[in-house]
Amino acid sequence: MDHFIYRQGRLHAEDVPVAEIAAAVGTPFYVYSTATLLRHYALFEEALEGSDHLICYAVKAASNQAILTTLARAGAGMDVVSLGEYLRARAAGVPGEIIVFSGVGKTADEIRTALSGGIRQFNVESEPEMEVVNAVALDMGKVAPVAFRVNPDVDARTHAKISTGKAENKFGIPIARAREVYARAASLPGLEVIGIDMHIGSQLTDLEPFRLAYEKLAELAEVLRADGHDIRRLDLGGGLGIPYARSNETPPLPHEYGAMIRRVLGHLGCEIVIEPGRLIVGNAGLMVTRTIYVKQGEGRDFVIVDAAMNDLLRPAMYDAHHDIVPVEEPAPGAAEHAYDIVGPVCETGDTFARARVMAPVSAGDLLAFRGAGAYGAVMASEYNTRPLIPEVMVKGDQFAVIRRRPSFDEILKRDTIPEWL
Repeated sequence: MDHFIYRQGRLHAEDVPVAEIAAAVGTPFYVYSTATLLRHYALFEEALEGSDHLICYAVKAASNQAILTTLARAGAGMDVVSLGEYLRARAAGVPGEIIVFSGVGKTADEIRTALSGGIRQFNVESEPEMEVVNAVALDMGKVAPVAFRVNPDVDARTHAKISTGKAENKFGIPIARAREVYARAASLPGLEVIGIDMHIGSQLTDLEPFRLAYEKLAELAEVLRADGHDIRRLDLGGGLGIPYARSNETPPLPHEYGAMIRRVLGHLGCEIVIEPGRLIVGNAGLMVTRTIYVKQGEGRDFVIVDAAMNDLLRPAMYDAHHDIVPVEEPAPGAAEHAYDIVGPVCETGDTFARARVMAPVSAGDLLAFRGAGAYGAVMASEYNTRPLIPEVMVKGDQFAVIRRRPSFDEILKRDTIPEWL
């Protein structure tokens, strides 16, 4: 469910006409719905109601502080994977005690900052990292709470670039070596081992890979407890998918996911931490663009828009599908036409859709890319010296720019010319 609907033939973001935002801020831009963000967060709370749990929003999905603050005020913790994300979460008012620090390449400086500012746990991904966390903690006179990310060698059945739970992926410690690693951790005075972490991938549309991975996690928890470790927290990661192509994708719902967690892991009596990102913010955001030209090609027609692959990278990087809809609703029964939807960047990869069937498009028309809230603005760049596009947040009948478009002067002034020139 989202809050982007047509009213009297005009696409609205909650109670604000999208065309009015376009007139105020220019195109392209991202727009997020507060009501959708909070509804999706609430679905996870309802799914885990009655159990000891914490929902840590995956900041990497969309990291604007307005989004983080909205979710933090609803009670969300945060899952971060860099010092920058940690500082964003803290700036948004999130206490360190509900921030989980993940990622395979944490530096000593990042670890030190998190220990100083407060952290719920480090999800440790390798033995060398374990040694560094221990050394930094001892140097600071602290004890670092840690969970080890174990790699269960389970195929998430998702895109290869966002699969993280197979043996050949860079993430986590092989589950076969977990007992050895936990034994070493127990001997290190700068560490407090509190649980186990696991994350097998992103955009999963089937619960079966989760179930297989969590069964392995349950077995490991019992083995480690028998070895004397106080396993009291299970961090299950995120990864639940969203329906990008509404016609043929039906990912499981949060309540189905929650019920599966209870069946597989409920007997352990552990606190459950989950790290959803995409499902919370994905369908809470649109990217809105304006058509520059409609070009007739050899055997195909092109809709050339003012957004490009640097603004929304997912189609070029992952061959991702986004539903693309006109901001002005077509008349019932309007004829349809197949278009390639492309941007102005000088690369063939700057293609959002091929042979997309939709109502006829003309120059000047506004188009909205649905499901663009996750991994949209956060992955954007200034390739071709194209300014980062604005982000806008809507609440009811109000909207605010939460990241403005930089001017070309600002972009150019970031460069420094060496004295010898």
